[in-house]
Amino acid sequence: MNKKTISFISFILWYLLISGTTFAYTHQDTLRGSNGKHRQWWDVKQYYLYVTFDTTQKSISGMNIMSIQTIPDIITDSMQIDLQEPMVLDSAVYKNKKIPFVREDNVYWLKYDFRSWGIEIEQDITLYYHGKPRAAKMPPWDGGFIWTKDKNDNPWISVACQGLGASSWWPCKDYQADEPDNGMTINLYTPYGLTAVSNGRLKDKQSTKDSSATLWVWQVKNPINTYDVAFYIGDYMHWSDTISGENGTLDIDNYVLSYNEDTAKKHFEVAKQMLHCFEHWMGPYPFYEDGYKLVEAPFLGMEHQSAIAYGNQYKMGYRGEDRSNTGIGTQFDFIIVHESGHEWFGNNITAADIADNWIHEGFTTYTEALFVECLLGREKAYEYTRGQWKNIMNNRPVIGDYGVNDSGPADKYDKGAALVHMIRTLIGDDEQFRAVLRELNATYRHSFINTSQVELLISDKTGLKLKPLFEQYLYTADIPVFEWYIDKKSKELFYRFTNTVEGFSLPIRITGGKKDVTVTVTGDWQSTDWKKGGYNVNFSKDFLIKSKP
Repeated sequence: MNKKTISFISFILWYLLISGTTFAYTHQDTLRGSNGKHRQWWDVKQYYLYVTFDTTQKSISGMNIMSIQTIPDIITDSMQIDLQEPMVLDSAVYKNKKIPFVREDNVYWLKYDFRSWGIEIEQDITLYYHGKPRAAKMPPWDGGFIWTKDKNDNPWISVACQGLGASSWWPCKDYQADEPDNGMTINLYTPYGLTAVSNGRLKDKQSTKDSSATLWVWQVKNPINTYDVAFYIGDYMHWSDTISGENGTLDIDNYVLSYNEDTAKKHFEVAKQMLHCFEHWMGPYPFYEDGYKLVEAPFLGMEHQSAIAYGNQYKMGYRGEDRSNTGIGTQFDFIIVHESGHEWFGNNITAADIADNWIHEGFTTYTEALFVECLLGREKAYEYTRGQWKNIMNNRPVIGDYGVNDSGPADKYDKGAALVHMIRTLIGDDEQFRAVLRELNATYRHSFINTSQVELLISDKTGLKLKPLFEQYLYTADIPVFEWYIDKKSKELFYRFTNTVEGFSLPIRITGGKKDVTVTVTGDWQSTDWKKGGYNVNFSKDFLIKSKP
């Protein structure tokens, strides 16, 4: 069995695992997944993170200075700081004085008379910590640190922690609905001779007097999801490029292992075409101030904001495979396109609760089809997205459970994309559909959103009543069944939907023989004249439904 087959099987096993899992939630899940009273009284304005790496011991140490804004009316005498075992919080300091704290598994409770802060002002708390962070078993799906070496035996280190959480390696407010409004600074202290890449722009580089180590300082000016904060340490080479985008000149940086330079320079050229395509469909790239980067990573890929992790081995498709099984999926590099699509959906627009992460994954999966459309045309894009529907399992609703750190099943990818495609079909006007995508990114730029807000914005923009559609495909695992039969005497076609929520209907185009009609199918039996229709019935392929003649 070759490596490509093994990697694809690993993905399928992970896909099956999380799609059918029934969760028993714990108190820790609630602490991670909700904005509890010891979180809600403070808003993160900025992080200043400093990390030192010990590659021999596979350990780290450092500090995080949190600048926070208080909300006086709801301040408590406790602050929830997230830092997962086996990492250890050494101390918390406010104005040169240590704040007492107690540990409860993956949470530290800072005990202080925070109410004395009173007015709504910014305060700084410094958190010192150390430990051996959890190592990833199957990154990026099973998160953690990746301590490996390149083929020249140089250290190659990174992290992927979506799902697991940023608190697996640094102390923070590990809650998706609170990003540092004013960005963050990431200081990486690494062994000399290695390059450290992170989010944003490189602001400084300093070597120690004995040349034993190097400090790399990266600055992010925009708000950033904590799980997007990342680093890549290795024997990297770098080149820059630009495109003329909707908001001016967009800087593009590329970091790859030194021996992959020639291959990468050809392979990464597609990023410029992709960025133009995505700006056309979804609006300006959301992070011009921080630039766009592709960084070769020791794992498949991740949407790390302004520093996309790339590990697709310079192959087309998904490590050479076509997830759509149409032949179209190997016409482009899946990881470059999918992970970059997250810059708009996931990084720019962020689900407030991870239960709504279909907003990240469903829309981003559909950006693959948008790129196919730019590359090969509309017909191929439609074929590609329909081909992905074979991956849908329908054994759990797409929406996860709120408030308990549940991001829902793997169906949030392809079933979420199917919903987006059905909305496009219902709109029936590509310019209006494009306006919807751009409006979403403009209205919720650098902010948080939930499923209801997505539904409301699209409904307001298009006039469509989408509530039953959202309920059907996101809140149930049931697929509508299109039942029909032809009455031989009256020459009528009878039809209805079953397996649907109340009020569900779709306008279905039905063809057969010389007949071509569009009817609104509901849960009630209806009929239409079927003379000259013959006995074969074909219906629209652009809705995720089943047929039962």
